[in-house]
Amino acid sequence: MKQPRVLAIHDISCVGKCSLTVALPLISATGLEVPSLPTAVLSTHTGGFTGFTYRDLTSDMIPILEHWKSLGLAFEGVYTGFLGSFEQIDIVCRIIDEVGSEGCVFVDPVMADNGKLYGIFPENFPQGMRRLCSKADVILPNITEACLMLGEEYRDGPYTREYIEGLLHRLSDIGPRRVVLTGVHFDEKELGAACYDATTGQVSYAFAERIPGYFHGTGDVFASVVVAAVMNGLGVDRAIEIAVDFTQRSIRRTYEAGTDVRYGVNFEAGIPRLLEQLGLKKE
Repeated sequence: MKQPRVLAIHDISCVGKCSLTVALPLISATGLEVPSLPTAVLSTHTGGFTGFTYRDLTSDMIPILEHWKSLGLAFEGVYTGFLGSFEQIDIVCRIIDEVGSEGCVFVDPVMADNGKLYGIFPENFPQGMRRLCSKADVILPNITEACLMLGEEYRDGPYTREYIEGLLHRLSDIGPRRVVLTGVHFDEKELGAACYDATTGQVSYAFAERIPGYFHGTGDVFASVVVAAVMNGLGVDRAIEIAVDFTQRSIRRTYEAGTDVRYGVNFEAGIPRLLEQLGLKKE
């Protein structure tokens, strides 16, 4: 059986587990090949660190694509995360069209949180990300990113099912067949995700106990598990159940150890359980 290739297009933060340093180990552990296209290299991620280095790799992206095309490469999956500019969005759209259009496209529109667009982006950046999401099969925004792409005012939770399901339906109108929304909570005790499958009309939820604090890289952990689960044949409803459970356990492991949260969560210790949940066994 051919090993599926899932192209991961993210930045690399050399220290601080997020983006490619999360996607590569998690998705690879589930038996998928994970070619990667780094969009930038940073000494650390930008959350809580100062003095970090940053090297933009935009100029390398098209030459890499052209080399792949010369090799006749195609990808069964494409998974995009943080993109730093409109130019990178344009390039990723081209990559999807030229080497990934036959596969399953996952877009995590990383650009905002807690009601605010990240300061590095211009105010119209969500429209560029919306265009990329129109090419996706599965999108994975948080509620802030959803509101920005829809041109709606952000509101704090707890939320109602009516509000969440309205967001899901309006997001699906952008183009993706399946929408996964993170940061969903109906009370202060649990936190999780919701998904909508436009082909079946089904809405599903998954929740876990909320752990106090802010933990860097958890969005990438969650999204990477969803990608791995779907690419291994699971439905999105089951994928978000597994991803919420895996992410919450990673957070709890880190919280109980009292480690510096800037460096990310301990997801590595949970990989054996993840493989069991996905029905995969080590040889």
